[in-house]
Amino acid sequence: MDTKPQKSKKSHLKYQPTAKKGLLVGSLIATFIAITPYLYSLYESVPQTQIWNTFLFSYNSTYWQDANLVMWILTGKLIPLLLLTIWFFTCRHWWYHALLVPILMYIYQIIGLFNEDLKYIDELQLLYLLPIMAIVIPSIYLIRAQMFNKLNTVDKSMEDLEEEFKIKPTTLWGKIKQYF
Repeated sequence: MDTKPQKSKKSHLKYQPTAKKGLLVGSLIATFIAITPYLYSLYESVPQTQIWNTFLFSYNSTYWQDANLVMWILTGKLIPLLLLTIWFFTCRHWWYHALLVPILMYIYQIIGLFNEDLKYIDELQLLYLLPIMAIVIPSIYLIRAQMFNKLNTVDKSMEDLEEEFKIKPTTLWGKIKQYF
């Protein structure tokens, strides 16, 4: 008789839906990234008038006087913001927190775009980002210093140390929760 223990089929099937879910999410992300040039050109369908009426909403561009111009600026800021956000949530390197700075910069610029009282969108964004940069940049430097300290005291490669410092939540919600 065979003395090897039989593997349960249930334990093998337990991981299959997770793999399918990962493949589906990865495919959706890859498809979104692939169609971003088309998403960027959506502004071309907006009329060059002050008031843009659709069946969902009506937009009045009082400050810019041209809805097409506003949508061109919006797509120029929203597409990089979405790509940076995808990069942030899928990056496994120890320095991925540095991506928060350009993400917050684009969010600030989009808010400034729709604030019709502002004359210049990009004028004071650095002052608003300074507190975030004051936290993110030293944190990244401290992680880097710890890595090089361990590198000098232990026989590990840089890749091994990066792997050690990676934070790997299992779900997207877990990734979001770790920041709050």
